[in-house]
Amino acid sequence: MTRKILVLAHTGRQDAIAAAQQACTRLSALGLTPVMRPEEASGLQAAYGTAAAPTETLGEEVSLDGIELVMVLGGDGTILRAAELVRSREIPLLGVNLGHVGFLAESERADLDEAVRWVAERDYSVEERMTIEVSAWQGDTLLGETWALNEAAIEKANRERMIEVVIEVDGLPVSSFGCDGIVLATPTGSTAYAFSSGGPIVWPEVEALLMTPISAHALFAKPLVVAPTSVLAVEILTRTDAWGVLWCDGRRSIDLPPGARVEVRRSDKPVRLARTRQTPFSERLVQKFQLPVQGWRGPVAHSGRHLR
Repeated sequence: MTRKILVLAHTGRQDAIAAAQQACTRLSALGLTPVMRPEEASGLQAAYGTAAAPTETLGEEVSLDGIELVMVLGGDGTILRAAELVRSREIPLLGVNLGHVGFLAESERADLDEAVRWVAERDYSVEERMTIEVSAWQGDTLLGETWALNEAAIEKANRERMIEVVIEVDGLPVSSFGCDGIVLATPTGSTAYAFSSGGPIVWPEVEALLMTPISAHALFAKPLVVAPTSVLAVEILTRTDAWGVLWCDGRRSIDLPPGARVEVRRSDKPVRLARTRQTPFSERLVQKFQLPVQGWRGPVAHSGRHLR
């Protein structure tokens, strides 16, 4: 039985179509079966015609249960879409970055052939990334529940009006203020929306939950880092009639009327990322953000001892 690799790409972009054609061709040449979703297979066929790489179709010839790994060709948004598709099946994702920063991706476009070889030789490890369960309530009424790999972001629904909120940790209120929103993030999401909102960068190995206010009008409105066992909550106060909206990973939304309450806790279902290189997170941080490190001299020996 041949090994089946799902190739997921943003086929609305020409570079993604070209990358999908290259990946599927190489996978097939190495004895693996490339699989694509129907709409993406159609995009490949439209671009290359009879020269399109041979693929099988997800949902028709192949089910998710038959997939060994997903090669994701695109930026972090495409990887989040792939995570949404396969999280319940515990299938690992290997990202090849075609975007800008691409923090979740394992390799770059120039390394695509090498990434395919890693998949063929199973030359990768699997890293589990924490996710969060998110629920929204209005009194005893459940408005909706979902999950996120990066963050649950509560934002004001109207550009002209801020929302008034109370933030809570483990059933106790911490502070109340007006703001443009609150980001409730995982360590993986600390380099995404939470980072752009002024939150701290948290190493992926750290087990924690983050809460970062967005443009808060308060003296005490600092980012919080709490235990992974904590339950975070945000209530939208009824002092005004301003509505909010909950966005999870920028993909799934729930409207939040005044009085709504959002609760976030650690999920028992992680997302699995395939890793082919043991690159330290600090090195990845420097590379992705192009941080200036000129002049660094590194650790030195003191009194005959070497720093480790």
